[in-house]
Amino acid sequence: MGTSVMGRGGLKMSCLWVLVLLSGLALSNAQSKISSSTTGINYGQVADNLASPELVVGLLQTNSINKVKLYSVNETVLKAFANTGIELIVGMGNEDVGNMTDPTKATEWVNENIKAYLPATKIRGIAVGNEVYTGTDTQLMANLVPAMKNIHSALVSIGADTNIKITTPHSLAVLGNSFPPSAGSFASDLKSLMKPLLDLLSQIGSPFFINAYPYFAYKGDPSQISLNYVLFEPNSGVVDPNNNIRYNNMLYAQVDAVYSALSALGYTNIEVTVSETGWPSKGDANEAGATLQNAQSYNGNLLQLLAQNQGTPLRPKLVLQAYLFALFNEDMKPGPASERNYGLFKPDGTAVYNLGLTGTLSTGSSSTGSSSTGSTSTGSFSTGSPPPAIYPNSPTDSSYSYYSSAKETCSVISFYNHLQLLCLSTFLVVLLFLP
Repeated sequence: MGTSVMGRGGLKMSCLWVLVLLSGLALSNAQSKISSSTTGINYGQVADNLASPELVVGLLQTNSINKVKLYSVNETVLKAFANTGIELIVGMGNEDVGNMTDPTKATEWVNENIKAYLPATKIRGIAVGNEVYTGTDTQLMANLVPAMKNIHSALVSIGADTNIKITTPHSLAVLGNSFPPSAGSFASDLKSLMKPLLDLLSQIGSPFFINAYPYFAYKGDPSQISLNYVLFEPNSGVVDPNNNIRYNNMLYAQVDAVYSALSALGYTNIEVTVSETGWPSKGDANEAGATLQNAQSYNGNLLQLLAQNQGTPLRPKLVLQAYLFALFNEDMKPGPASERNYGLFKPDGTAVYNLGLTGTLSTGSSSTGSSSTGSTSTGSFSTGSPPPAIYPNSPTDSSYSYYSSAKETCSVISFYNHLQLLCLSTFLVVLLFLP
């Protein structure tokens, strides 16, 4: 019957240990939401003032960013990521796609740019080309799928096809219709190109990459599109009249329009990943909405939403993954001012705005030679027509609301979590001072 009763001294010591653990929990709650397994970031290098890749890796690790998408294969960059555990998607520029239609050249490319860095560098995907089907190069369009097949075969030959998936990012302009989301469809002139691509993605288990920017929709028609709707702020939402689902943010509506387009062609097993999304912190005078405050709201609310590990209304059990655009402001990108101001960080490593990110890069360590002509991060600037993303329907009382806004949901969760921590901490402190 050897039951013992803990003395008051032992109880106080236990309370101290619990308080230490609670402090750790509070600190972990304060860490960057980019550390979520659902979130990555695009690391473009169209700039002449970026730090060395080694310093960039340190910045990523400081903020627990574990997924990165690149726009090229660069020896210095790939070596810098070795033994870091950071998962990479490497890019292939449109200019290289044609060469990959030759199986021998595809094998050489994989051996030189992928195999040579494995397993130390954790390469998990290859993005072949960028927004090919919304460009004007018909030969490039015809070459895309044969090139992807040859690259996949080369991966098979080195036993890397299971861990490394190949795909290609698309502009939202591949959709001919995006509203309502349940009636999303691909542009009629692209369907003959899409089917072979989707056959391949389905066969090898690769995701469909979409570059989705609610900012473009708002910029194109700010008088008709609710700013709160595109920024994940509280709003009345937009209703899909076919299923009465109420969407409280445009990004999820855009993703579900892609899912509907895939389903319309018979592909229900392909996962959609947001390969790029973001909001510029600065723009030209005629670029509506390109402000620091809006960029902070969009990216901050999106990170909170993704951290909940949920899916979209049409795919609620399939957790949405997204890559933010971009890691840095890139001063050599062409186009309007917004194109050079999508970064979460300035070139010196300081945050452009507060998202809970930390870390700076030493000014003396920055390299003006780290820009790579092969790094064509053209991502956020769509070469095709503006994405069809206007949702005109107003909500009705009878509609089914699927999502509250990110800010509403996360603020409530955060409030109750912190309230529980406060109550428990107070109780333990009281115990410590009992006579």
